[in-house]
Amino acid sequence: MRKLALSLSAAALALGGAGIALADHHGGDRSLDANGDGVVTLAEARAKADERFTKMDANADGQLDQSDREAMRARRFAEADTDGDGELSAAEMTAAHEARDARRAERRAQRQAHRFERMDTDGNGSISETEMLAAREARGEARTERRGEMRRGGRGGGKGMRMLRHADSDGNEIVTRAEFDAAVEARFARIDTDGSGTITAAEREAARETRKQRRMERRGQRPGEAGSL
Repeated sequence: MRKLALSLSAAALALGGAGIALADHHGGDRSLDANGDGVVTLAEARAKADERFTKMDANADGQLDQSDREAMRARRFAEADTDGDGELSAAEMTAAHEARDARRAERRAQRQAHRFERMDTDGNGSISETEMLAAREARGEARTERRGEMRRGGRGGGKGMRMLRHADSDGNEIVTRAEFDAAVEARFARIDTDGSGTITAAEREAARETRKQRRMERRGQRPGEAGSL
């Protein structure tokens, strides 16, 4: 059961990236807004979801389950086993670690660039004290929400796992492509409040504000009291 939970956690990450980022898209995951026009269309969201699902579906069987984790492990081993002899030498292990560290450094640099863009709300290429304080407050709220989700849902009980539970409509701990797509589209529809088929900056802001209000309600805080904390 733990292995199944781990594999479903990976699926949740994919769902989180394709769905939750729709509301958080604000200078962050710009790849959602493929044409850079400031709005996210359903077609763009579907394209991103397709990219993420394909990456997670390591064995290309059209569903996310434990076998994908096993396929990923086999693929990583094969990539490290550069001479194809079925074993890893010390040199191959070192090379694999160095390659992994390089990928992590690249992802870290990308995250830092995205974080800077989110903080630089006026887009002038620098961070003011006001922007810094706003970013710090947002991080604090996000941490509070994550802790709350962990308490309510147990380990791995965050947004992605909640989306996963909704996506797994038949409860068999396997997420099919149809279930995955349905979950992403349902998330899109909730944020696309005017039903236009696009998510605008105003709708993203409204979704963020709704989440903020829910967090305050869970903490027993009324809207407008944030400054009194």
